[in-house]
Amino acid sequence: MAETRCALVVGGRGFLGGFMVAALRRRGWRVCVLARPQGRRMDADEVPGDLTRMLAEDDWAQALDRVSVVVNAAGILREGGRQTFEDVHERAPLALAQACAARGIRFVQVSALGHPDDGGFIASKHRFDAALLELPIEAIVLRPSVVYSLRGSYGGTSLLRALAAFPWRMLLPGDGHWTFQPLCAEDLGEIVAAACERGARGTYDIGCEHPLALRDYQSSWRRWLQIPGQGAWQMPLLLVRAQVALGQWLGRGPVNRTIWNMLLRGNRTEAGAHQRVLDTFGVRVRALDEVLQSEPSQMQDRWAAQLYFLAPWLQWSVVLLWLWSGVVGLVTPAAQIEAMAQGSALAAAAPVALARAAGVLDLALGLGLAFAPRPRGVVLAMLACATAYLVGFGLALPVQFLDPLGGLLKNVVLIPALAVLWVLVDRR
Repeated sequence: MAETRCALVVGGRGFLGGFMVAALRRRGWRVCVLARPQGRRMDADEVPGDLTRMLAEDDWAQALDRVSVVVNAAGILREGGRQTFEDVHERAPLALAQACAARGIRFVQVSALGHPDDGGFIASKHRFDAALLELPIEAIVLRPSVVYSLRGSYGGTSLLRALAAFPWRMLLPGDGHWTFQPLCAEDLGEIVAAACERGARGTYDIGCEHPLALRDYQSSWRRWLQIPGQGAWQMPLLLVRAQVALGQWLGRGPVNRTIWNMLLRGNRTEAGAHQRVLDTFGVRVRALDEVLQSEPSQMQDRWAAQLYFLAPWLQWSVVLLWLWSGVVGLVTPAAQIEAMAQGSALAAAAPVALARAAGVLDLALGLGLAFAPRPRGVVLAMLACATAYLVGFGLALPVQFLDPLGGLLKNVVLIPALAVLWVLVDRR
């Protein structure tokens, strides 16, 4: 029996990496994925590793055991903590490539289409591309334009889909004349899988055959999502640039200065690139409308697109509510608190101290939801608090249910809203 071919995919747990892993498996490859342990049990197809620590050739020896091809799809749009462009995009991949060269392992690099002047993300990717092609190794560099999928979205493509699905009219940065050559993640996955088996070393730009303006891209998605309303509200470029600058400064959000510069420059392949990819890898990059016509949209697609802006609105409304509740609990005069508790079960439970403690807790939870990188635990704590307030104060001060402005009864709405938020905050 022939030995099963094995591919190591670095970045295989990412949005795009998942399509590459699936395409390789459809072609009969055994796939291993490099993954950070992070104190959890590793899956059977995972190989432990961390790009911020695997900076020498010897660090890759175990991961490359019985591997015949490596796909590097790892990347970060912005630096943070120990993750730097130099380590993730250059030093670690170069150590990996050198280890592959010593073992005769084919290397497929998934880079990005753009100009080095657009920002550190592109510049670092391209520096490694050049270093890779100088090594004595079977190396193919793939540089895709904007990548989307009907099965989901990530980062900037999620934002573009949400802008297309805005109520009544789509939102459009400026007049949307900038052009790019989008391709679906499924086609990219097939090209990567084919590159593991064939193709001469070199760099290949990847995109659909004809450039598409942002306005037309958005319109196609709106029709596919079956969102009523035509035309667009054009966002002033001054406002867009301010939002990009704010996201860059905060270090969060789907669009940073690099992505904005890539859009302004136009993200287009070299002439003849589409045919070259077809001739080399035997995979045709389909046009957006062809891909959209291949499958109908579902209600879940519309939910995802239209909840994109509602999720942060809900989150920051809850942050404001909890912070305000905390402030009120700390500054309300003691006499007023004791008067409210008089004649109830709370009168003997040190109501002033209880109100102050609840105020501190509310402030802590509000700040946690605002700044925690993974706030699901904070939302669970808020759910517990809201339930405790509803039940505890409902039993001790039932008159609160008769408040003409809702009073304690508002928690009946707040609790399911927090449950929805618990789902929505778990997104990238």
